[in-house]
Amino acid sequence: MPDTLNCVHKTIGCMGLSALHKSIITIFICLAAITAQAQLQIAGAFSDNMVLQRDKPVSIWGRAGAGQSVTLQFAGQQRSTIADTAGKWQVVLQPLQVAATPQTLTVQSGSTITLKNILVGDVWLCSGQSNMEYTFDRQLKKYAAPKKGIDEATVAQTEPRPDAIRYLYVEKNLNKMPLLPTKGWTDGNDTLVRYASAIGYFFAKEIYAKTNVPIGIITSSWGGTRIEQWQPAWSYEQSAFFKDSITGPNFKIDGMHPGQMYKGLIEPLIPFAIKGILWYQGESNVMVEDQQTYPAKFELLVNTWRNVFKDDRLPFYYVQIAPYLYTARKDKKPHATTLLPEFWEAQARSLQLKNTGMVVTTDLVDNLSDIHPSYKWTVGRRLALWALEKDYGIKQAAVSGPMYRSAKIKKHRIILQFTHTGSGLTTSDGNALNWFTIAAADGKFVNAVAVIDGDKLIVSSPEIKKPKYVRFAWDEKAQPNFINKEGLPALPFRTGN
Repeated sequence: MPDTLNCVHKTIGCMGLSALHKSIITIFICLAAITAQAQLQIAGAFSDNMVLQRDKPVSIWGRAGAGQSVTLQFAGQQRSTIADTAGKWQVVLQPLQVAATPQTLTVQSGSTITLKNILVGDVWLCSGQSNMEYTFDRQLKKYAAPKKGIDEATVAQTEPRPDAIRYLYVEKNLNKMPLLPTKGWTDGNDTLVRYASAIGYFFAKEIYAKTNVPIGIITSSWGGTRIEQWQPAWSYEQSAFFKDSITGPNFKIDGMHPGQMYKGLIEPLIPFAIKGILWYQGESNVMVEDQQTYPAKFELLVNTWRNVFKDDRLPFYYVQIAPYLYTARKDKKPHATTLLPEFWEAQARSLQLKNTGMVVTTDLVDNLSDIHPSYKWTVGRRLALWALEKDYGIKQAAVSGPMYRSAKIKKHRIILQFTHTGSGLTTSDGNALNWFTIAAADGKFVNAVAVIDGDKLIVSSPEIKKPKYVRFAWDEKAQPNFINKEGLPALPFRTGN
């Protein structure tokens, strides 16, 4: 600032009185601009009502005048730093203990920023495309009401919402960069909560009910997006799997420029400390028949986000997309009814990655022509099963529906074994198992009879004397009744692949 004043003094000295008279407004405007540029700021990820992550170093950042000292105080800690030549500053708090009593954070650098009503708990980032974006208030986008049971989304509009659950919505406006959640964190009493992810809301509600740990939910999603858009271009450039796809500085991966959503909706949050990721995406990749490379893209996404959020074991729980008539879409390329099951298989492969879990949704569809099925409360609770057991140490009777493990051929039958059988195998409607097919070595599948035998299934057909393969729910229309006694649906699968 002294150099600026000297410059102004020299300018005035070179002017006549009339020139000074004419230029006084300009000088004040310049001084105002300089002052504004040096004004203390904190990043848009931080505001009143927020939740900060417990048990991890917590980075907090913003802007101030270049070279200015910045001091931050919170929860008995004080940290100071110097803003760099671009005015950027960042401090790191030592790991915080869980705190449900509101606290105040202050930042000082000439002026003071005070943030109030702050809790310490767990922060979960909800991302993906429209089914994750599906709002807490489904009326915002006129989503269909459920045909079965209670419409819990509507009930949630009037029920009391715990103050210990807080919400941050990252706005969708790629015309400005970087994107930031300009309206800040809100508690359950604010009308802005209606923009929160419905899945995130019901997930948080379940976790909080079981743990009493304050929960922060960040909604950062965008309908119709492909997975490539959620990864920075440099992650593909550094990937051994995709290096042969790089054709220049403006390269595409399977016809899509990577990084747009990452740049706008994820990068501005980095390095905000978080507990884990909830992910619901894939419909747009099915439409381009991406089942072969999607597992590699998903693994790259998981590893990249774990890297930028500085936690190589960051939990990553995701949703297997729901039954839908992709063959009925009016595009240039006809699709087989097995396209979706092949993509389900691709998604299930990612369970091999550490600290992942997947939710099955084959039982949550009322209308196969609606790509936005209801029952987001059920999806949220199923995601919470994984987190409660793996991250909160609360043992669950089952975290998943039955997963195919092995097959043994015995004469004219195939005996299947499963993991995640819970307290036993059963059907959701009391009827015989459905959506099983069987084939001999020629691969011609026919409808099969499947019978529960303890923790196994015995599959056969009078048409197949020497069976070799079994498929389950291998059709985009499949809404099977095979579950465990905890009510969790089995994963679609095929043997011999």
